[in-house]
Amino acid sequence: MKPTFVLFGLMALAASSAWSQASTSTVDIDAEKSRISAERKAVETRYDKDRATCYQKFAVQDCLNDVRRTRRTQVEDLNRQEAIINDDERKRRAAAQLDDLERKGQLSPEDAARRESALQSQKDREQRAADREAGRQAKEAEAAANRRAFEGKQKAHAQEQAQQAERRAQEQAERQRYEDRLKKAEQDRAELEARNAKRTKPRSAPLPTPP
Repeated sequence: MKPTFVLFGLMALAASSAWSQASTSTVDIDAEKSRISAERKAVETRYDKDRATCYQKFAVQDCLNDVRRTRRTQVEDLNRQEAIINDDERKRRAAAQLDDLERKGQLSPEDAARRESALQSQKDREQRAADREAGRQAKEAEAAANRRAFEGKQKAHAQEQAQQAERRAQEQAERQRYEDRLKKAEQDRAELEARNAKRTKPRSAPLPTPP
């Protein structure tokens, strides 16, 4: 019979094997690894493209910060996926070894009980990890929503400022046009009065009649 500590090590590696097999039994691990690798390249390609676009914008630094933040989130997500796949692959191999030992009758009742206990403990840990991950994602979603709301307020404020500036410019242009019309009307009136004055100028007295 295999030494107990070896079996216990296999149990630790195979913890939550039932969950792992249920979650990835139909998944082609090699295909998943290839997908993650391809997505990594796509993330880096988009990152380079978005960085180049930022330098064509007015707020370059803000744009770069957003691009870096997006890339970091995407890379972290891919790292988590890859870690899950790698861990699941190890667990499936260890579970297969335990199943083989069990089929050969090399697991004692005590070992089997410890394996069940290890499986349950691992499930509990995974549930806690899932709860923490859900909480983290909720916080990230809330932070993203707050950031979008702040950016929306900034954008609305900038638009309001631009509209006010445009209205002031229009009002100033209207005042200038009004003043120009008044000035033109005053000039026209003065010219008309001058012409009228010339037309109504009294005639000179006639010459005296010769004796």
